Amino acid sequence: MSASLKHLSAFQRDILYLAADLETPYGLGIKRALDEYYGEEVNRGRVYQNLSKLVDEGYLDKSAIDKRTNSYTLTSEALRAMEGRHRWQHSRANRQIQLEDLRTSLWH
Repeated sequence: MSASLKHLSAFQRDILYLAADLETPYGLGIKRALDEYYGEEVNRGRVYQNLSKLVDEGYLDKSAIDKRTNSYTLTSEALRAMEGRHRWQHSRANRQIQLEDLRTSLWH
């Protein structure tokens, strides 16, 4: 895995951010957080399919909490990729804000 999130879907990136945010990032907890974020029920199969893909690609580590529940934690590679994504988004937003400020000052 390269330390980048650009090839992931928005849904997969949302899973990573929620896994980082939850105190105990387990499958059903992540699903509930996605339900809340999207304002509708997210298909359970979709959540677990994407969790498995993120584990396979090295973004999440999976460990058993009990016989039926798994915990998902971010790998160091995922943290680096998320940091890079954050820097990229921040620089793009700042550029747009600066352009808007310039336009506003020119017209006033």
